[in-house]
Amino acid sequence: MIPRPHVDWFALAPELVLLGAMAFALMGAVLLPRENRRDFGALAAALGFAGAFVYAIVVYVHTPDVHSVIADSVRRDRFGALAQVIVCGAGLLTVGVSYAERMRDEHIAEYYAVLAAAGGGMCFLVTANNLMTLFLGLEWFSISLYILCAIDRELEGSLEAGLKYLIIGGFGSAVLLFGSALVYGATGELAFNRISAAIGDQHLSGDALLVAGLAMIIVGLGFKASAAPFHMWTPDVYEGAPTPVTGFMAAATKTAALVLTLRVLREAFPQEAHLWTIALAAIACASLLIGNLAALVQRSVKRMLAYSSISHAGFMLIPIAANNAIGARALLYYLIPYSAMSVGAFAVVAARERELAAPVTLDNLAGMGWERPLLGVAMGTFMFGFAGLPPTGGFVGKFYAFSAAYRHGWTWLVIVGVVATAVSLYYYLAVVRAMYMRPAAELQLSPTPVAGGAPPRDALLQTSVLLALGATVASFVAVEPLIHVAKHAASALPF
Repeated sequence: MIPRPHVDWFALAPELVLLGAMAFALMGAVLLPRENRRDFGALAAALGFAGAFVYAIVVYVHTPDVHSVIADSVRRDRFGALAQVIVCGAGLLTVGVSYAERMRDEHIAEYYAVLAAAGGGMCFLVTANNLMTLFLGLEWFSISLYILCAIDRELEGSLEAGLKYLIIGGFGSAVLLFGSALVYGATGELAFNRISAAIGDQHLSGDALLVAGLAMIIVGLGFKASAAPFHMWTPDVYEGAPTPVTGFMAAATKTAALVLTLRVLREAFPQEAHLWTIALAAIACASLLIGNLAALVQRSVKRMLAYSSISHAGFMLIPIAANNAIGARALLYYLIPYSAMSVGAFAVVAARERELAAPVTLDNLAGMGWERPLLGVAMGTFMFGFAGLPPTGGFVGKFYAFSAAYRHGWTWLVIVGVVATAVSLYYYLAVVRAMYMRPAAELQLSPTPVAGGAPPRDALLQTSVLLALGATVASFVAVEPLIHVAKHAASALPF
């Protein structure tokens, strides 16, 4: 009789809830009339993300110690649970933003099903404990995102975005898989902690096969985190995909990829820290340089936010490269306001797209702050947060990340980050200027009801924006409790 490993179903609760939501949304797509599918699919996805959010919090509270479950393939700890909370929170906000999106009703229930599936894959990925579950989780959510990017065939550029993401994302996954194979070939182990033990016991530090595998794993994760120079897919995919999907990718995908990067490097390759810390610092600098300089010349708000996402990948790689406990806390804290700001900013862009029936640029943002006071104030706050200005959690996040680099002794990296922040002020404040300070002669508002007219009421989108705005400001006001939570989560890693 084949022995079966014990399954800790409680540790898998967030993923299972989201899989259940996916199943219910798919049943609605098959069994319900077309006019009821949007409501049913949105309700199923919202309940799934809300349930997974609650379960992740419960797992965090009831897991003071680290446990490896299901034959050591999954790690149950507070580090993964906090990442799941962030992913599920972003997913729940995305459901609210998506509800009024112009999509064909015949596929709308499938949209919510795939969105829940993507969230489940990310929740599974952040708890991966070996190279096999790492790749399975990565492909689980990646395939879901490929579908989400291309699901709206009527949206210009959607199919192109899906195809580009599929090709380049598939290449990144292949690089990561080949790197994992090299690491397994060098160590004979799959579990992260056993890889570390094998490197120490067999004196493999510096081994060519191992180093090549490590480099390819970093490259593969760099593609998923949209860090330069592996960012080439990001602007086109962000611009072409449905805007709610773009917001979800900017928040949740980056959370899953960066959390996993820190887990893998700290647990599996601590002996090679002298190599991967330098590599990540170089990637961070490249991301800051390319992201900020490219964003300066963008007129499309979605492309500008795409390059902003590349820049923020650089900021969040700084605490990982610092390789200390403060860095782990800084990353987890930073991801909370960043995820809220990303979903919120793209929600405002989605609202403007629906109002004008056209892509959002700095030109047609003119006057929005006066027309839509709530969305204008929220967008301005999100831009301040991206720039690292108070009263937003982005200020504390960047300060904490720079503190980790300074503690590591990398004052030069802090200087690079500060200069990048100063450069970013130009394009973030350009959005605020466009909304509030454009002369009346420059306003390009359309009086026709076809293109604009009275702004459509979208209570769910505005609620999502308010929640994102609240999280952005609350993460600045409630710094101490959030850092305390991040500290307990980071203690699950071996520092």
